[in-house]
Amino acid sequence: MTVKVSLTVNGKPASAEVEERTLLVNFIRDSLRLTGTHVGCDTAQCGACTIHMNGRAVKSCNMLAMQAEGADLVTIEGIAKADGTLHPMQEAFRQHHGLQCGFCTPGMVMSAIDLVKNFPDPSEELIREQLDGNLCRCTGYHNIVKAIKAASQTMRS
Repeated sequence: MTVKVSLTVNGKPASAEVEERTLLVNFIRDSLRLTGTHVGCDTAQCGACTIHMNGRAVKSCNMLAMQAEGADLVTIEGIAKADGTLHPMQEAFRQHHGLQCGFCTPGMVMSAIDLVKNFPDPSEELIREQLDGNLCRCTGYHNIVKAIKAASQTMRS
């Protein structure tokens, strides 16, 4: 059985008919063709699928598309400015080499933005604690933490 899902994604209305069991991450990637949101584990363990829903970071592999009916979603594709200027968190990841293979990066950036929104001046310890649900197999997290700390300063000013 299919259901129609209508919501706002990156400031634009979006809708599609999907099977009831369609995960939100698959709706975003397959129906909307926004492939920056990655599928890593399908069990909400890795954080690669993190997006913002109604202003909060959520793991989109852990919910059905129809549960997002009427929601306001922001994906990694929606955080840069229209002119292509990177979000301060994206820029900090670039400047501080907070990525390596890049697979975890979209989810890491989305989680980091939410972290700084909730804790404007996070300590290194808090950053590491709050990123517990986002896995990176390449970087060792050191530069990710530096990037988030730098972005928090930029985002505050």
